[in-house]
Amino acid sequence: MQFKFMKYRRLSYAIVSAMVALSVLSLAFRGLNYGIDFAGGISMEIAPKNADYTIDRMRQDLAAFSPELQEMKDTGRIIVRVGLSKDATEAQQQEAVREIKEALGDRVGYENMQVVGPKIGGELIRGGIMATIFAFVLMAVYIWIRYRSGYAIGAFVTLILDFIIMFGFFSAAGLEFNQTAIAIILMVIGYSTNDKIVNYDRIQENTKKYHKMPMTDLVDLSINEMLGRTIITSVTTALAMVGLYLFGGAVLRDFSIAMLFGIILGTATSMFISNALILNFNVREDK
Repeated sequence: MQFKFMKYRRLSYAIVSAMVALSVLSLAFRGLNYGIDFAGGISMEIAPKNADYTIDRMRQDLAAFSPELQEMKDTGRIIVRVGLSKDATEAQQQEAVREIKEALGDRVGYENMQVVGPKIGGELIRGGIMATIFAFVLMAVYIWIRYRSGYAIGAFVTLILDFIIMFGFFSAAGLEFNQTAIAIILMVIGYSTNDKIVNYDRIQENTKKYHKMPMTDLVDLSINEMLGRTIITSVTTALAMVGLYLFGGAVLRDFSIAMLFGIILGTATSMFISNALILNFNVREDK
């Protein structure tokens, strides 16, 4: 059975356009939910002195600080993260540390502690932005060198759409945006780019085999030929993310949600958008 993907290309354009518009609006009005990495905050690695002092009891004791707790099961230690206001002074940071230690009392030992001020958070934001731009430029250059003409433009435009929608998803969903989020976005873009290249390679092969076949039919044929590989890759990766969501705990939940969305997004834009865009160019003459 051959699916007619290009039959729905106008519908896919409309859906992606709506997603881009919603992403831009969310970024403009809601912004990003910056984590401690970017907004500044306190990070402590502590070790309970007895087994009775569990992570749940610790969360209750620190409820006033709205903490993020992560248990390191291999060592028994717990990482405590507490956010600070953007205009917090050094004195206020130290006062927050004192209050946290007072709430925990002598029931824990302190292995490591880090206070990230607003200035350092700002530097990390700039570093994250530079990493994203650098990765984008490298991918764009690679795509242009490999394909040029219609293929490159189709992949380049879809690459931009993937970036915008991923940032918009973090904003709309209210997921914490930190250094891990930057890594997720770059992984998703790499995954999506690889999927696009696989489809483009098959389209290039088929343009040499079927000289008289209409391009719409040829693109549909190429997608269908790679459909099994696309589904297997996407489903196996998605199942790993579902496993992380169900059993990875609260700390990995945002990661798994964002990755799962990115996998679906990258697969969809590869099958419907990037392939549809090349119909606007005479790719049979691309060398």
